[in-house]
This record gives sequence, structure tokens and C-alpha cells, in this order.
Amino acid sequence: MDTIIIQDLAVLYRVGAPDAERATPQKLLITVELGCDFSRAAAADDLKHTIDYHAVCNRLLGLGEGRKWKLIETLAVEIAELMLAEFGARTASVEVKKFILPDPRHVAVRVTRSRSV
Repeated sequence: MDTIIIQDLAVLYRVGAPDAERATPQKLLITVELGCDFSRAAAADDLKHTIDYHAVCNRLLGLGEGRKWKLIETLAVEIAELMLAEFGARTASVEVKKFILPDPRHVAVRVTRSRSV
């Protein structure tokens, strides 16, 4: 299986267990790895036969508008399921990095979802 990787897309989402943490958007970094088959796209050299990573980025950048999540786990699962449903990925691995604690560089979650072909 082939993979499209979008690494560390910076987004501003309202995420956090306490209400106060969700009061203002905070920067998160999102990495998605989308499993698909490039053979048809490569043979035709045509974007319509693959996943448009520009469209994926735009969808993720707009996802947080008017939305709030308590857990980055919930957010990661939602993004993975979105990648399968809207973009036709066979598999989707999503990592969400959050910069809330003072000592570690970041905290992160990673989920992987797949659909039957």
C-alpha cells in the first residue's frame, strides 16, 4: 500500500478537558498518513486518481471552526474517520500533538483506522 503523509499541519482548535482550556483556540500539530494505491494516479499522472493532499489540508484547517473537543483522542478518531469517509483512504493514521504541559515538548495521541475495500 502507498502512503500520503501530511506532517505537522499547524491548526488552531479549542481542545481541553477544563472549560477554561477550551475558551481560546490553541495550536496543535496534526500528522495524517493516508494509505491508498498510487498505481492508477502514477500511470495517468492525474490528480483525480489519488487523494488531493491540498484538499485534505484545507479540510483540516477548517475543521475547528465553531467546534470544541474535550479530548485530543476524540479529535484524532474524528479526523481518521473523516479521512476514510470523505477522501477514500483505505487506512488513516492520525497523530495530534498538543503543547499544554511545561516539561515535555508535547503530548500526543495516535490512532489508526481502516475500511474494507
